[in-house]
Amino acid sequence: MRLFFRLLVLFAVLLGLCLAVALYYVANPKLPAWSPVQQVHYLEQWSTADRETYYFTPQGTEVKGLHYDWFKALELPFSQQRFAAPEYLARFGFLIDPNQRATPNNPGNLPVGFARHQNPGSQDEFLDITCAACHTGELRFNGQALRIDGGSAQHVLPSSVPTLRGGSFGQALVASLTSTYYNPWKFERFARNVLGQDYDARHQQLRKDFKVSLDTFLKVAWNDTHRGLYPTEEGPGRTDAFGRIANASFGDAISPANYRVANAPVDYPQLWDMWTFDWVQWNGSAQQPMARNIGEALGVGATLNFFDANGQPLKGDARYPSSVRLRDLHLIEQTLQRLKPPAWPEELLGAVDKTQAAKGRELFTENCAGCHVPRSVQSEGRWVQHLKMLPVEFIGTDPGAADNIADHRFDLTALQWDPAELAQLDVQLQPTPAESLDLSKLSSAKGLAYITAFVGNRAYRDANIPTAERPDMDGFGLPIGVRELRAYKARPLAGIWATAPFLHNGSVPSIYQLLSPQDERATTFYKGTFEYDPRHLGYRTEAFANGFMFDTRITGNHNSGHEFRAGTRGNGVIGRLLQPEERWALLEYLKVLGGPLEAQLP
Repeated sequence: MRLFFRLLVLFAVLLGLCLAVALYYVANPKLPAWSPVQQVHYLEQWSTADRETYYFTPQGTEVKGLHYDWFKALELPFSQQRFAAPEYLARFGFLIDPNQRATPNNPGNLPVGFARHQNPGSQDEFLDITCAACHTGELRFNGQALRIDGGSAQHVLPSSVPTLRGGSFGQALVASLTSTYYNPWKFERFARNVLGQDYDARHQQLRKDFKVSLDTFLKVAWNDTHRGLYPTEEGPGRTDAFGRIANASFGDAISPANYRVANAPVDYPQLWDMWTFDWVQWNGSAQQPMARNIGEALGVGATLNFFDANGQPLKGDARYPSSVRLRDLHLIEQTLQRLKPPAWPEELLGAVDKTQAAKGRELFTENCAGCHVPRSVQSEGRWVQHLKMLPVEFIGTDPGAADNIADHRFDLTALQWDPAELAQLDVQLQPTPAESLDLSKLSSAKGLAYITAFVGNRAYRDANIPTAERPDMDGFGLPIGVRELRAYKARPLAGIWATAPFLHNGSVPSIYQLLSPQDERATTFYKGTFEYDPRHLGYRTEAFANGFMFDTRITGNHNSGHEFRAGTRGNGVIGRLLQPEERWALLEYLKVLGGPLEAQLP
């Protein structure tokens, strides 16, 4: 009996040690080292004022009720270092300038895309993660940094699923929130930093409010973990955007039966010239800029209520209150219309071989222009580029994102929508359905279109925006158009040199590999560095401490398709085999395509 008791104690001790080790690594993620660069260089993509507007204009997102001053005051779990210290947030891949200082638009001296907002009638300031956080890039070379405004971010933002490898901002944030609440010494310091002279009067209320936000974070982390909603680890620079928005809008807010496995992460696309495209999203599913931006804000955390306090669905003009900020979303959209593609900086990345680039121009016309030079027409006072949509069976790239959007169905009957009421909304389904909508199995694209229409209508009324202003704010008077294609768009390639990695899921690290057959592409490579390879036009891929290993054999990560090789066109083959010298010539041309250096080619 005594032996059994001793074995039981030993087992308990070992289990406790294992749990302690696991908790340590969950709360102390393995992050890449960060060191400041000599200088951050900004290209002439737009004005300094436009850049500041884009970086720090809020859009109405709330990170699960997290207040801005709370975020600033958080400490790391095992030290008193500030969680929001720029040099710590930079280790997740968020962008800072070593010379940056607090400004009126960025009083917390936080990275790009970390803003704040107040809701009407409230004095609370919420942390507001904006589109700039995900759509701003940076390249490093020889100790210098090159900021790519509107480019692809490489941070590790969304997941709060705990893993021993760690590295996710969401996981680390939950760990800091938890340790702050349950460690009395940490909470004491936190409360005094947040409340100052109001400490005695508001200490208990702060603890209650903080617990509400913490419980929301923990609920989401547990839900995502035990349901296995995100089995394909996203890593730096990726998120399953449609999957996460659908799970938040249909699962969190309506019914757990609506949760769907999201296993198709996509890269954050570049934004220059986007306002000229006829359709946006990787699968060309959205048409109206405002509806797209409302959907993006909801996906990042803007509040949304479908039901009243008694759990009854909101109806009529009561649909649907949210924290979305229409005027700010419109301001961001207008600012992006002035954004130019980045021009290759010879003084930083090396001179362009113009003779080779001229040869590359001919190769581009022969092999690339058919897909990547869209037809342009003038409409509503702007030039509209009609982008070519390439069916999955032709382009051959990982089908997960397109298939999930086309196949996943959700039960929205709890919202009690009246089909006659839906018909009055500014939503155009293309093609027009032959049968009436079945709200018990609605696709994510259609469901989100109607939700954003209701949210937009309510937000326009709440903001007292005149009806006459709405077509312009919506974007060129466009309806909320919806398509569901098993296809990916071929976008124009100006500035493509600055947007690694490549394909919609970021599975090809450089343009040189993108021009090569699949069997010449890396099966695994490392992500999480900003170090640029100006020869191959991509980030460097060798292993480094705490780097993220991208495995193209995993579902959602496949690097197939878009191949130049011998064989019949289709099923992933899009052109003839390009010899290495032809690939190098094409790379030289892609450095200058759409920029001022293109005019200097012989």
